Amino acid sequence: MTFIEFKKYLLEAEITLPKFSKLIKVSEKNIQSYKKKGEVPNTIAVIVKSFSKMHEVGIDYRSSIEELELVAKVKKGAGFAKKAEKVKKEEKAF
Repeated sequence: MTFIEFKKYLLEAEITLPKFSKLIKVSEKNIQSYKKKGEVPNTIAVIVKSFSKMHEVGIDYRSSIEELELVAKVKKGAGFAKKAEKVKKEEKAF
């Protein structure tokens, strides 16, 4: 799936890219990097297409995904401690 198609499905699902990334617990920066590549990975393509279809038929996909209690992966190692704290703060704000 091209990044342009990905954005189209986001619109159909009535979700912004920042809210999409927070919902699936993937960094927005990571998803934005696919723009340069021109394509999104298969897993992201399946997710956004599914969200679009669920929205189309009136299924509240947001609450279903929130019930999964997904956790963002945090990089480990030198220099990543401050970033991990920032991610935790952002999750609390969501």
